[in-house]
Amino acid sequence: MLTETKSNRNKRIAKNTLLLYSRMLITMGVSLYTVRIVLNTLGAEDYGLYNVVGGVVAILSFLPGSMASATQRFFSHALGQQDQNKLNRVFGVNSIIYLGIGLAALVILNTGGLWFVENHLEVPDGRLDTLVSLFYLAVFTFVLTILKSPLMAMIIAHEDMKIYAYMAIVDAILKLAAVFLLIYLPGDKILVYGLLLLLVSLIDTTIYSIICFNRYAECQIKYIRWDAGLAREVVGFTGWTLFGQLTTVARGAAITILLNQYFTPIVVAARSIAGNIASQSNKLATQFNTSLYPPIIKSYAANEKEEMFALVTNGSKATFFLMWILALPVFIEMESILVYWLKETPSYTVEFARLSLVEGLIFSISLPLTTAARAPGKMATYESILGFFQFSILIVSWILLNGGFGPEFVFYVAILVNVIMFIVRLQIVGNLTGLPVVSYLKETLPSILGVIFISTALSLLIKDLFPVRDLFYFAVSLVIIFGITAISIYYIGLPSKIRKKLTKLIHSKLKSLPF
Repeated sequence: MLTETKSNRNKRIAKNTLLLYSRMLITMGVSLYTVRIVLNTLGAEDYGLYNVVGGVVAILSFLPGSMASATQRFFSHALGQQDQNKLNRVFGVNSIIYLGIGLAALVILNTGGLWFVENHLEVPDGRLDTLVSLFYLAVFTFVLTILKSPLMAMIIAHEDMKIYAYMAIVDAILKLAAVFLLIYLPGDKILVYGLLLLLVSLIDTTIYSIICFNRYAECQIKYIRWDAGLAREVVGFTGWTLFGQLTTVARGAAITILLNQYFTPIVVAARSIAGNIASQSNKLATQFNTSLYPPIIKSYAANEKEEMFALVTNGSKATFFLMWILALPVFIEMESILVYWLKETPSYTVEFARLSLVEGLIFSISLPLTTAARAPGKMATYESILGFFQFSILIVSWILLNGGFGPEFVFYVAILVNVIMFIVRLQIVGNLTGLPVVSYLKETLPSILGVIFISTALSLLIKDLFPVRDLFYFAVSLVIIFGITAISIYYIGLPSKIRKKLTKLIHSKLKSLPF
């Protein structure tokens, strides 16, 4: 029975990953195109200002992210234990907590956040009133994101990835429509864009509410009641998760503000573009881990430790490879990609984008470890130690910028600290869950390093064979580098057992073709 369960679970993970991969490709394409249109419509300076204002609001974006992680953990844990009563109570308590967080966010942002925008941002003459109005729009958009988060967590915990994927596509299409409207609607473009994104968020939240309240038995208004004991458990877990997310988000948002203080809005725009490229590449890894999150938590709840360890170990390799297969071609051809994508790029964009990819690749290996750390529900040690390292990135970056170093050094610091954090994270997870650290490293690092070395060396050789940088040779180079990376992963990164299964699957699919 256990073997059958594992087999079904692996098939479900593979199916969910394929769904999320398709979702990612669509949303990535739309998002990258959207950035191009928004940048050209707003201009580099207004685009930078928009991201600075968004950065102030983003300081509190750890709230929905942390709560979503906590909600998924408790939902998945209850599902793993097959406890419907607990599932009902978890939904009720989390609904009340989310409403409280939404109100708290309104108060904090409309006092401290507004004060910071009015008194401490570097704003061109005559633009302060516009940015204050934009700030209000961003605040209301953010509150809607908070209210939407538990509904998304519910869908993921139930592993209804088809719904999750379709909703992401709907969101991408709505944002694309907003961008096209931005071109033609009259008024201050930066305010029009903020208003359109608020409307998109309102539509998203409404659709998620309709789906969850009609699909899941626990999503009923009658279950929205306070349970003090469960609330203490949820808040205790969430409090440390909030702290961890706060340090991550505050570091990113604060560094954006630091760059605004020491450099021009053009540098901020370059960092924002680089972050967008990295986040799109990260989506492969993130989406795969979205499908891994429920089975890891459910395996722990069912006391299937060996299954959990296998999911974490194989998940770390798969996460890195899924990101690497896109990141390497993008890294090598970054200059050409930016030229064909944006036509004109702000200074530092190429270097920032490459360094952002490196940081993302290092972090991608840790994503399954982060999920495993949440399974026992004991987050104090994990989040406090890793939070310290996140703050250290901000502090060291501020010291370097204050000492006259260039903006690229904030990325160098982040890369170095992320390597240290991986080692620390692995040791903590080993202590919390019993994950065999040595076995984990033996299973993951040799294949990952082998793929990196072989695919990078061959890809750089291929690029040198195409000195002409027109569109045709650029496209050919991308395809060849992608192919080299895929082959390297297949022969070096995958164990022979998985290669045989994959080969058999491909052959069966080819035989079923009508030609």
